[in-house]
Amino acid sequence: MARTKQTSRQYLKAPGGPGVKKMKMPPKAAKTLKAQTEVAARTPTRSTVAAGVKPERVETGRVGPTKSPARRAPPPPRGRGATLPVARKKPAPVPPPKPKRRVRRGTVALREIRKYQKSTELLIRRAPFQRLVREIANKGAPGGQAEFRWRADALEALQEAAEAHLIAMLEDSNLCAIHAKRVTIMPKDMQLAKRLRREDEPSS
Repeated sequence: MARTKQTSRQYLKAPGGPGVKKMKMPPKAAKTLKAQTEVAARTPTRSTVAAGVKPERVETGRVGPTKSPARRAPPPPRGRGATLPVARKKPAPVPPPKPKRRVRRGTVALREIRKYQKSTELLIRRAPFQRLVREIANKGAPGGQAEFRWRADALEALQEAAEAHLIAMLEDSNLCAIHAKRVTIMPKDMQLAKRLRREDEPSS
């Protein structure tokens, strides 16, 4: 007798039929399936919740690998002394360097002239000037190299006199350069100023 679709379905559906074979499950899978069915049976349904039945607390053992609940970030602090997190600002764009402003020739020199003519402070550094004075005094000593002692106010008075002499000499040289219709001071201007002052003549 040839099997049709109906007879084959009946053959498969028949309990304990020759065509049906029971498949064995691994013990671990059977254990997890059993635990899941128990949990599903004990979980409250909508009808039980609506009736007011309090569900029982079910404690089941660890069946499989479970993920730990995600930790929430702590809420931001509130109150008067709470500090809010500062948002990171993007670095401001660096502006391009400004081009150097060109100044006409002689402007800075005139500015410096006005500045130094108003001031009364010494223009030469004190320490180098004092070292030079001590060196000259020690070399010109009658007994060879000798250590002279200098008072501070004596060195300061010597520096004041030296600077005053230099300034007066340069002023006269500038007048000589202007007389020659020039702006730059030259050695011949300084020599003429010394000649007019009678400083180049040897003292008798």
